[in-house]
Amino acid sequence: MSTLTIFSSLPAQAATETPVGHSRPIPAVLGTDLEVPVKGGRLVTYANLDYAASAPCLEPVSAAVTAALPAYSSVHRGAGYASQLTTARYEQARHTVRAFVGARPDDAVIFTRNTTDATNLLARCLPEGTTAVVFDTEHHASLLPWKRSVRLAPPAFPGAAVRAADEALAAIDGPKLLVVTAASNVTGELWPIAALAHIAHRHGARILVDAAQLVPHRRLNLTALDLDYVAFSGHKLYAPFGAGVLVGRRDWLSAGEPYLKGGGAVRAVAADVEEGIDWHDDAEPRHEAGTPNVLGAIALAAACDALSATGWTELVREEERLIARLRSGLATIEGVRELSLWGPDQPRVGIVSFVVDRHSAREVAEVLSGEYGIGVRDGKFCAHPFVRHLLGTADGGCEDDTASAVRASIGIGTTEEHVDRLVDALRDLAAR
Repeated sequence: MSTLTIFSSLPAQAATETPVGHSRPIPAVLGTDLEVPVKGGRLVTYANLDYAASAPCLEPVSAAVTAALPAYSSVHRGAGYASQLTTARYEQARHTVRAFVGARPDDAVIFTRNTTDATNLLARCLPEGTTAVVFDTEHHASLLPWKRSVRLAPPAFPGAAVRAADEALAAIDGPKLLVVTAASNVTGELWPIAALAHIAHRHGARILVDAAQLVPHRRLNLTALDLDYVAFSGHKLYAPFGAGVLVGRRDWLSAGEPYLKGGGAVRAVAADVEEGIDWHDDAEPRHEAGTPNVLGAIALAAACDALSATGWTELVREEERLIARLRSGLATIEGVRELSLWGPDQPRVGIVSFVVDRHSAREVAEVLSGEYGIGVRDGKFCAHPFVRHLLGTADGGCEDDTASAVRASIGIGTTEEHVDRLVDALRDLAAR
């Protein structure tokens, strides 16, 4: 039986099984009944408010991986049935991800470890002399990989971001790439990526969008937004199995040096290795050397299917209700200050960062965990320049508590009780 035959016999994508105009119930996540110890020896149900770091696993994702395990085998080069079946599942995952982000039919879909890996892969493939334009508000994954870059200061409002990118790109000769997040991992604020893509293309540049914090919360259509590349991680998309993805135009990726050099990236190797390597010119095998993370890709695709089948209207409505409840609760606590680049009315996903007067970020996080069973994140969130800007702190190392904040982030599985428990705990802490 050929791989094509096996591929055609696999279950259809969940998104295609849902009638137009209908949606499925929001899927459950694993771990909602997790109990954790708190001060005094009690056990309480865990309130996970750290989704922006790693989201819990969706039940359909766990089921997809469990179903794939009995036939797990090598991909692309095996003649056995298990290998053919696993190859078909792996390649179906590629098609599912392509559909999920609304990619163009000829876009490459390259499986990576995470967003950082995907961004570094693209950085290795840029044409010689390319200049990256990147804001200081970016996650380190977008800020650091570039050989040549122009750094832009945090913009005062969304239109200022577009204007700054316009001016920077106009001043650059040669190939250029605008790098920007779709949703901030620090504040949750949504960036004007459609306008920024338009500006980039007007100057003959391309745009890479870090969609790691967007795709768990909002629909993304790469084609409609006219984006050249997007990158995101499975572990933030309810698929914590070690896979991420880079999706985008093939030409730079097909011409770039293979990200990893080894089996699968080559078509042939001659006796004289230095002279006789015939690398794949197809971007996907060229950059997926070795045995890929098959189960991670299957998990990532299952998450894409589950979210698409659910429909975004209900997901967004529930998230906006909970994040509004959280933000309004924080606003009532004297001594708690929410961090924001563009003000409280800027649209955002389910992420809120804040500081508490007289308490370091680490102290707040430890008290929330040890006394209330609440998981949040503290630190600079791999966005050191941005957090220092928001806090008005000129310096401060990674371990400097004075230049750190607390981040609460929500998603599928978050409840009103989780939100209210956090607000009540912070109120108690602020009054101490």
